[in-house]
Amino acid sequence: MSNKEAWGSRVGLVLAMAGNAVGLGNFLRFPVQAIQNGGGAFIIPYLVCFLLMGIPLLYVEWSMGRFGGKFGHHSTPFILDSMDKRKFWKYVGVFGIFTNVAVAAYYCYLESWTLSWVWHSVARDFAGKSSEEVAGFFGNYISLTSYEPIIFWILCLLLNTWILSKGLSGGVEKAAKIGMPLLIIFGAFLAYKAITLQAGEHNAVNPGTLGLSFLWTPQFNTIFEPKVWLAAAGQIFFTLSVGMGSIQCYASYVKSKDDIALNAMSAGWMNEFVEVVLGSAIIIPISVGYLGIDKVVEMTKSGGLGLGFKTLPYLFEQWGSVLAVVCGVFWFGLLFFAGITSSLAMGTPVMAFLEDEFGWKRNNAAWMFGFIVLILGLPTVLFFNYGVFDEYDYWAGTVSLVVFALVEIILFAWVFGMDKGWKEITDGADIKVPVIFRYIIKFITPLILGWVFFASLPGIWDKIKNADIDKQILAATDPAVIEQLQTQLLYVNISRIGLIAIWLGIAYLVFVAYKKRIKEGRFTS
Repeated sequence: MSNKEAWGSRVGLVLAMAGNAVGLGNFLRFPVQAIQNGGGAFIIPYLVCFLLMGIPLLYVEWSMGRFGGKFGHHSTPFILDSMDKRKFWKYVGVFGIFTNVAVAAYYCYLESWTLSWVWHSVARDFAGKSSEEVAGFFGNYISLTSYEPIIFWILCLLLNTWILSKGLSGGVEKAAKIGMPLLIIFGAFLAYKAITLQAGEHNAVNPGTLGLSFLWTPQFNTIFEPKVWLAAAGQIFFTLSVGMGSIQCYASYVKSKDDIALNAMSAGWMNEFVEVVLGSAIIIPISVGYLGIDKVVEMTKSGGLGLGFKTLPYLFEQWGSVLAVVCGVFWFGLLFFAGITSSLAMGTPVMAFLEDEFGWKRNNAAWMFGFIVLILGLPTVLFFNYGVFDEYDYWAGTVSLVVFALVEIILFAWVFGMDKGWKEITDGADIKVPVIFRYIIKFITPLILGWVFFASLPGIWDKIKNADIDKQILAATDPAVIEQLQTQLLYVNISRIGLIAIWLGIAYLVFVAYKKRIKEGRFTS
């Protein structure tokens, strides 16, 4: 059965691609990374990485997708397979399905928190609570003291599955056309409120501009630190959703003569606008306005989730009942739209694989994706406090992206070849792609990706050895704490085995699909 999916409009495609890139990290991760890595000086390595790694990878992944789509391939195993005769490439392409399945398994749970916090904002459940009580509310939630997190998680999965079952133009594209404009409107309103916050107004102790100024004041002494550049490169990966396989899948539904160069730049720069302009103008200015710089810097050491879910609801309450509801709905609504446009992109490669290779109908493929995410996501929900969520995030949402991106750009630039690659990038282009990118893609981007990968190896090795947990066990004296950490160690190791089993299971399905193609006389490479 041939896959008949198609985009309804160019605007819809660009919004869906931008929605794929714009995620929770734009608002929760980027400002935290900036504060922890030199403030305004962080933007220098960030933009350098965007120009030398982000844009080249966008060109490459869009090109690979459109090239594979010409032969009816819509998922990375057979898109990569079509670019070279060697058989192993299809198994490299397994990463393009594995990453989406594994990330969706924990990401949809995080997405469901935003739905729940919209509800609690409307219900005024944070009203009258102290900051500690609001933080405790979050702690109880993730500790599953009620069935509510499970209910919202399943509702979120059902919503994702239902939208995916409507197809590209009828589901994903419509969701992007609704979600992205609302996200920008909500973000602009909250950014305005944050920046115009004055000291003494609504119990604030500092103006909102103090936080913005602190965030963007360059600390040039950090600019040559390798960890800052590594953080910038990691943020580019995280924010553009490169190295996942979802961009290739979306682009494979573009017509063979359609532009991809301008589309890639439109989606990429829209993501940068949301991240750099809106992402930096909400959470940090409001938090510094009430808590001061030192406390916010300390809080961001543990990431952005605490500020987003435990601190902001309390601070919104300081603005009065009406604004607390409006800002709560806008903030968590914004995060929800950022999340769902990304999770929908994660479902599409899986569905495309089932439709292309096994002739599944779209509706059945969507429900199978929902079922897989339900089963794989269950450990991240039930054992969140034992580090399973973080383990999925590290291996699937971080390491896999770098590995896949490194290998795919070697394939594109050095095996497929830059002559053919450059032709793919520029064919039908509505803009003149600067020729310097031909050389950046061939030489600079692989070197940067190689540096990111090899510089990450010591951390990966420590992770494999569970060095951090072992250190905590050695330092602990309370038997209850030691038992808790040993249980965490067990769950972490089991979750790793589970992730390896998922990768191998997908690789087996690719092997079966390949044999099926041979038997049916269908083109592979």
